[in-house]
Formats: sequence, structure tokens, C-alpha cells
Amino acid sequence: MKKITIAIDGFSSTGKSTLAKQLAKELEYVYVDTGAMYRAVALYAMKNGYINADSFDKEKLVASLPSIQLAFQFNAELGFGEMFLNGENVEKEIRTIEVSSFVSKVAEVSQVRSKLVEQQQEMGKNKGIVMDGRDIGTVVFPDAELKVFMTASASTRAQRRFDELQQKGDDVSYEEVLKNVEERDYIDTHREDSPLVIADDAVEIDNSYLNKEEQFAAVMELVNDVVKTA
Repeated sequence: MKKITIAIDGFSSTGKSTLAKQLAKELEYVYVDTGAMYRAVALYAMKNGYINADSFDKEKLVASLPSIQLAFQFNAELGFGEMFLNGENVEKEIRTIEVSSFVSKVAEVSQVRSKLVEQQQEMGKNKGIVMDGRDIGTVVFPDAELKVFMTASASTRAQRRFDELQQKGDDVSYEEVLKNVEERDYIDTHREDSPLVIADDAVEIDNSYLNKEEQFAAVMELVNDVVKTA
């Protein structure tokens, strides 16, 4: 079966990563969570004092980019690659609400996007890849054979994210999570460099009322249609 590139874009907390992992496992493709890469850079900025609730020293972060080494290391038990920042496993740290509150601001920085997009394109040069993020179908892989854009209401996404954080034991309120979701939506869609938009040839899926199985089945049908004609 001919291998293709699958680009999954969409708003935060729409289940992009869950879907991408399902597809990669079913198709035996490489899975890349670009959001984890931006989260890792945001974590680096936080740990080094470049960003906090009151300020963001973009110049220092940009100057530090050569010192930021990102890598995915496959975890057989989990079934996907975990994010490593300068040799340290940061998969759990990057999923906190604190990192979520800064990641969109970090992702606005053109030099950060340029560095990560270059890495992402290198990862997918041989196809057979499922990549999710905000600009995969528009910037990273504009020629991807299949582009999916995922969306859902802000309240639905906030509830999903809140439930997920609660299960992890994080002490957050639904209101706090909803505010974070709405703020990230605004920043993602209004940034100057590679804003979140639907590619002209993307298939939009509103999963507000779809479960994971229904969503997976719908996208696998798209994959099969594309592979037949590729």
C-alpha cells in the first residue's frame, strides 16, 4: 500500500493527538505531535525565566534556540514517542495548565516556528507519517495527500481538557480551563506567522458530538479513499 502524508490541524483540545495516534498505529506510520515540540520550547522558556505571567523576553528565547534540542523517543508501553528536551523526558511536564497558558505565545515567535517547521519537514520527507498541529496542512506539508481540520465548541473542548486534568490530579477549575482554551484560540488564529486556518483542500470534522471510535472510523474512510487514488 502506497504511503501518504496525513496532516491533522485544528483548535486546542479537539483530540488531534488521540486521532493521530490511532491512525499511526492502524497504518503503522510514524506519529509526530508538533504541539509537544512547541510545549517543550515553552517549558524551556519557563524554566529559564524568559516567560511568566507578566513578561516575555522573546530575544533571550530566540538567542537560546541553538541550545534547545528536541527529540521523540518511542515508548513501547505507551505506543508512541515521548518528548525529550535536551535529553530529559518532559512528557508529563509539558501537559500542565501552566505550560498550556504560555505555549501559544511562544508559538507566535517566527524564529521558533522556523526552527520547528524545518525539523518537522525533515521528519516527514519519506511520507508514511501522521502529524498534528496548527499549521501542518498549510505550512509544514502543504502537499499532504490528506488534510483534516478538527473543531468543536469551546465549552466542549474545555470540558474534555478539564476532565483530563482532573484525572491526572491537577487542581484546576473548569472556568480556568475554558479561559485558557479561548485565549489560545484567539492567539492561534490571530498571530501574524502561520495563523491557524483551514487549508482549502482540508476536510473539516466537528467532533462535538462524536466519540473517539466514530471519529476514527470517519477519518479511516477518508484515508482509504485517498490511498486508492494516490
